[in-house]
Amino acid sequence: MQNEASRAFRKGCRAYAGEWFERVRAMSEDGPGVTRLGYGDVELAVVNALEAEGQRLGLEVAYDKAGNCWMTLPGRDRTLPAFVSGSHADSVIWGGNYDGLAGILAPLSAVRWMVEQQVVPPRDFSVVVMRCEEQGCIGSTGWLGRVKPEDFDRRFKPGMPTLGEFMDARGVDRRAVSDGRPFRPLSEIGAFVELHIEQGPVLETSTVERIGLVSGIVGILMHRTVTVKGVRAHAGAVPYAFRHDALKAAAILVARLEAHWESLLREGKDLTYTVGVFNTPPKGAFNIIPGEVSFSVDIRSLDAGVRDAFGRIMKEEAEKIEKERGVSVEFDAPVVLEPCLSNPAVFARLERAAAELGIPVRAMPSGAGHDAAVFGAAGIPVSMIFVANQHGSHTPEEAMELDDFVLGADLIRRTALDFE
Repeated sequence: MQNEASRAFRKGCRAYAGEWFERVRAMSEDGPGVTRLGYGDVELAVVNALEAEGQRLGLEVAYDKAGNCWMTLPGRDRTLPAFVSGSHADSVIWGGNYDGLAGILAPLSAVRWMVEQQVVPPRDFSVVVMRCEEQGCIGSTGWLGRVKPEDFDRRFKPGMPTLGEFMDARGVDRRAVSDGRPFRPLSEIGAFVELHIEQGPVLETSTVERIGLVSGIVGILMHRTVTVKGVRAHAGAVPYAFRHDALKAAAILVARLEAHWESLLREGKDLTYTVGVFNTPPKGAFNIIPGEVSFSVDIRSLDAGVRDAFGRIMKEEAEKIEKERGVSVEFDAPVVLEPCLSNPAVFARLERAAAELGIPVRAMPSGAGHDAAVFGAAGIPVSMIFVANQHGSHTPEEAMELDDFVLGADLIRRTALDFE
């Protein structure tokens, strides 16, 4: 159950993390929300501020080849694989302040307490500040040397520099993050535990369980741009039989995929399907048949087979619509993240720590991708902690109660101390 040390930690953590949340919010304010683009100036300023705090606490600070910042409190036995916890410093455009940042400040609060109380963990305890998670977990993928050439051509939005150009400006070597070699042996990490806001409503609707232990993280198949090309023409002069309407063809494809999704859900399959962007050309008008339309597709499942099967259905339906509507459908290179189940031993350690601290927890899956999934798919033992949040995520309205946050931070503190 909660002891004197735990009570003191939670009180100090609430004040310490609260100040840091507000400090970073002020650094990255963008209207009612925040914007910290991966490898951009604001993200860099946040990373530098966190590095300075690590230096102040006397931690060993180092950067890897992807620009991630590692801050380590030495343990009693430095030959043991490290206990690592952290998350990402970036955000989506006009997003919320807690997505990613909470997962950095939780272990940093735990390390600060250990430093101040002169408590030495049994093994090295590293806090990692990851870069550019929102563009496809680039920081963790780069740490593994698995960034793909096409990843460098991504843009946060049209007209902005490419991801590769952002990385060049930060001095990141493109070859080093795509050479297929991890920055350090995977065996040197005993566990990676990532705390994150839930990004959904389940925990927020509970009056008892405000903390979740993640059983698994979904795999993702994403196309940022699917382009349907038809023939631009006059809205009144071209009869139905002669039209090659790109917008209607795209709408039919989206609707057919919706029907397939509903059918698979009725079969009990784990799957989500989302079209988050749908664009007509800038020169479109009410009296013009669109000659080109683009949209995005996001497919997620804990079962890679279900995810990939839906991807094949999408391509098959696209081919049918090409023939039916006289259009072409082009898919950009997919972004693929593999599903990841929590390591049973690490999950059990978190469960035990929660029971010892008297924290009610709920086992639950993650419907969002995370750096933890990238590390887990590579063979590193991972698990995640969810904290209840209000008003969802990737929105300026995102919120999180500090009373809930300190429970998750205390869970990391206790797990790190018990990770013999």
